[in-house]
Amino acid sequence: MRSRTAAATAAAATAALALTTLASGPAQAKNPNNSKKMTQAVTVDNVHDHLEAFQQIADDNDGNRGAGTSGYEASAQYVETTLQDAGYTTERQYFDFIYEEIREASLTTVTPGAPTVDGIPMSYSQPTPAGGVTAELATPTTATGCTVGAYEGADVAGKIALVSRGDCTFGEKAIAADAAGADAVIVYNNTTGALNGTLGGLEPNSAPAMGITQAEGQSLLAAMANGPVTMTMVLDKTLEERQTFNVLAETETGRDDNVVMLGAHLDGVHDGAGINDNGSGSAGILETAVQLGKVNKLNNKVRFAWWGAEELGLIGSDHYVADLQANDPEALDDIATYLNFDMIASPNYIIGVYDADESTYEAPVEVPAGSAETEDVFTDFFDGTGQPWVDTEFSGRSDYSAFIAAGVPASGLFTGADGTKTPEEAATFGGEAGVIYDPNYHTPADDITNINMEALDIMSDAIAHATITLAQSTRAINGKSSHGKSGQPAPTVLPEGVDAA
Repeated sequence: MRSRTAAATAAAATAALALTTLASGPAQAKNPNNSKKMTQAVTVDNVHDHLEAFQQIADDNDGNRGAGTSGYEASAQYVETTLQDAGYTTERQYFDFIYEEIREASLTTVTPGAPTVDGIPMSYSQPTPAGGVTAELATPTTATGCTVGAYEGADVAGKIALVSRGDCTFGEKAIAADAAGADAVIVYNNTTGALNGTLGGLEPNSAPAMGITQAEGQSLLAAMANGPVTMTMVLDKTLEERQTFNVLAETETGRDDNVVMLGAHLDGVHDGAGINDNGSGSAGILETAVQLGKVNKLNNKVRFAWWGAEELGLIGSDHYVADLQANDPEALDDIATYLNFDMIASPNYIIGVYDADESTYEAPVEVPAGSAETEDVFTDFFDGTGQPWVDTEFSGRSDYSAFIAAGVPASGLFTGADGTKTPEEAATFGGEAGVIYDPNYHTPADDITNINMEALDIMSDAIAHATITLAQSTRAINGKSSHGKSGQPAPTVLPEGVDAA
């Protein structure tokens, strides 16, 4: 039996205290078995109560809810207790991951008059040596620096490589810079906004890596054109293997061969409470689960997942899908569609729906059949309520990535992260053009004050609608339906004159 550590005991106390915020909530419908009832049952006030609980948990646990910390443990216990009180059985799915704790990180300009920049360490980056790396900046022959060949003819040995985002992963850039002899690498963005990158996994033979904005990168390049620019990168951190987990729960009723699945990552970055990213999505599906538990019978089973270690490279959802592929492929095939909710209350929000039909953005991966129809569940709801919405790129940047790679239909909702609001979006949704959707993305300021209640309300209704709608029928997605509310497949009706055998 797993022993209870002091940290786990403290986490349990914090989670129990947080639950008291919901003790006096308003009475809800006893059987919210259609869209109208469910959207009324899932109130924005109750969703916000869950966010306040997550904030209290962060406050009581070193200010964060990152994977592998007591704050994550307390967040999970809060979710589990809330679900169990609503009649669910919960399960933890454990997996190993690389824990990161940054003690000091800085990027300082040494050359007088050269531009100053704010470097953001990349997840899984190797640390710098004690005292950091002080060296001259150098660029590869090919700006994106994706391979060692991109440095042919460039002198980067013992220097800090300055490369552009694009054409390959950040991990490949860090590996190529190391192979070319660079002591560190700085990646500047190829669009507006901060660059919060990840190497996607531990890469021992890679250069310490940080990200900067496009404007900062261009300023450094301009300074380098007038002479050498020297900088100091300090990245003092811990990298060690730890264990964390996903939290899973599902409804008792409904077809188990036609499962509707919802997911949101429960962990935040280690720099703060992670209330919008992604307490908001976690709270939205939690309150939906609570209210769905009051429905007497469902045609399709609904499974909820709170993913761990998303911020370190989608590890929890990747593990879940890989485990099914290896050990229970039939269960993977039984998932009718997957709905993802990652940041649904951004301060400078858009109402974004993952563009599964590629009507605005070409997806970088093959989109599984049924995804466009899943997208329609959200867009039809918004159209029916007169709510404007926009497509958001089906880029694979969140936990739906492993599902679509495995051929599972998917879509979801998103109010924006580090992208910049356009004038057209500002005219449609309000807010400020030229400012990123969440100015506090991946910072300590992503706290309870970072939540836009209007966006949270709109998106919570959409989650509630999609959940109960698909729980009753996925016919439009995969042609499957149930008769009555038995949770059993509808009988096969054969054409006249055709025998079953």
